[in-house]
Amino acid sequence: MSEQPVDDKAQVRPDLDLSDAVWIRAEPEGANLEDRAEYALVSHTDGVTYTAMRQASDPDGHILVFTPTEWDAFVKGVRDGEFDLPAQSDQ
Repeated sequence: MSEQPVDDKAQVRPDLDLSDAVWIRAEPEGANLEDRAEYALVSHTDGVTYTAMRQASDPDGHILVFTPTEWDAFVKGVRDGEFDLPAQSDQ
C-alpha cells in the first residue's frame, strides 16, 4: 500500500485568501485554448507571495499552491522543455 503524499502547505491554505485573486491565463499569447490553466500571485499573512494554479474550466475545483522556489523551478522546467510531449514519429 502506498503512502499518501504530505500536504506541505497545510498551514498556509487556511489563511490564503483567493477571493480577490487576479487569475492569469497560462496559454500562448493570441491562443484561445478550450481547457487551460490559470495562475494568480497571492500574498499570505506570513509575508510570502505564493502562486496558485487552477484549471480554468473548473474554477471551484482543486487549486495547487506553490512557494516562490517551487514556482521558479516549475517555470524553468517549462522553458527547458521538461514537460513537452515526446515528438511523434512518422510511420
